[in-house]
Amino acid sequence: MGDLRYADAGVDIDEGNRAVSLIRRAVQGTHTAQVLGGVGAFSGLFALDPARYRDPVLASSTDSVGTKVKIAIAVNRHRGIGVDLVNHCINDILCCGAEPLFFLDYFATGRLVPELLAELVDGIASACRDAGCALVGGETAEMPGVYALGDYDIAGFIVGAVERDAIIDGHEVGEGDAVLGLPSSGLHTNGYSLVRHIAAERELSWNDVLPGTDAPLGDLLLAPHVSYLAPVTELRGRMSVHALAHITGGGLIDNIPRVLPSGLAVEIDRAAWRVPALFTALQEAGGIHPEEMWRTFNMGIGMVVIVPAAQADAVSEAAGMSVRRIGTVVPATAAETVQLR
Repeated sequence: MGDLRYADAGVDIDEGNRAVSLIRRAVQGTHTAQVLGGVGAFSGLFALDPARYRDPVLASSTDSVGTKVKIAIAVNRHRGIGVDLVNHCINDILCCGAEPLFFLDYFATGRLVPELLAELVDGIASACRDAGCALVGGETAEMPGVYALGDYDIAGFIVGAVERDAIIDGHEVGEGDAVLGLPSSGLHTNGYSLVRHIAAERELSWNDVLPGTDAPLGDLLLAPHVSYLAPVTELRGRMSVHALAHITGGGLIDNIPRVLPSGLAVEIDRAAWRVPALFTALQEAGGIHPEEMWRTFNMGIGMVVIVPAAQADAVSEAAGMSVRRIGTVVPATAAETVQLR
């Protein structure tokens, strides 16, 4: 009696401390002058720069990367998951015009492997640095019995700011406006449960190269979620942006209506861009109905930007990213607010 340790129940405090030491440098590398305090405090402190904003409104969002982590675990590549997490959250607050200020993460696992966490946090910190966003804190939870050994989940929390008079909320969208599309890098962070189901049913390996594609399936599926901060910032400096829609779960069909005023719809020209080969290969491998594809995946468009039609032809590229006109805002004459043509 008296010899039982927490580690015997599956939680190793020493490994937790070692994990913190491994991630400390990556976290500190994202800190700006606005971050008060260091790593390890009970809360993260961030001071808004009074010289930067006149009338700031804070914007916040939280998300995860879903079952994409199961593929990362299967191939033992985790850094990109950290990038996914940050960029997904950045794109969400970008839709109201906000720029990122600071980020926090939550990591839960059945058994803590400090090196795996360090790889994830390295990806998180890299994406934060690219966006000028401070990683101010996080939580690591070792939860045997809740998560299987080898499994983990991760979530992100972001806070940004936008001037009150610069908030983008879709109220300026009008009939005839142009719908622009920015390309995705692949599935981003949605549809992975369906993909894993297809892989299991068809006995596919993550090393398989599907017809029409040019890389192993695992490589294509783990392509990091694109951040649209730079191209959207450039577009906003060149034209009037009336609305932005991050194309996540639900695809174009479910996400564009979230930013449309009542009485308006959009017509999308599916011939305006070439759907990446990965989506076509998955559809053929799984025997997925075409409309189900458009409701599940982004189909190659990761962000939609709605602008005045007169300004649409003035841009074909922003921050090195191609910009395509993919549709038009029209009166809503049917139940569908996104009409695929």
